[in-house]
Amino acid sequence: MALNKKSIDDFNAKGKRVLVRCDFNVPLKNGEITDETRIVAALPTIKKLIADGGKVILCSHLGKVKEGPNEKESLAPVAAALSKKLGKDVKFVADYTVTGPAATEAVAAMKEGDVVLLQNTRFRMEEETKPAKAGTKFAEELAEL
Repeated sequence: MALNKKSIDDFNAKGKRVLVRCDFNVPLKNGEITDETRIVAALPTIKKLIADGGKVILCSHLGKVKEGPNEKESLAPVAAALSKKLGKDVKFVADYTVTGPAATEAVAAMKEGDVVLLQNTRFRMEEETKPAKAGTKFAEELAEL
């Protein structure tokens, strides 16, 4: 029985902006990643989109942010690890609002095959909000990118 499910291999990202929700919730100790398993797991998808010539916009949460945005829970170390593993610069948008002007500018400047990683989505309270509330607005902001 065929399931008629599409995979990343059924899609060509040439010239398209592609928002990819990754699981980069990696363990950190003193700002260093102690296990890169989740980053490695995302590489085939990211590499395929780059090879297609897509503009790859990555987002993820990290940790359970309880004290508001902070550098300890920033995705900056993930961007550095991705840059090494991909052999190319991954532009990290450090903006705590995640989808603010810095993200918009970074995305607008992208060329085919570029990769941008947005800041920790948990820095926005709306990330865990039900869609009927403010979560819909955040989802729309991400989609605009």
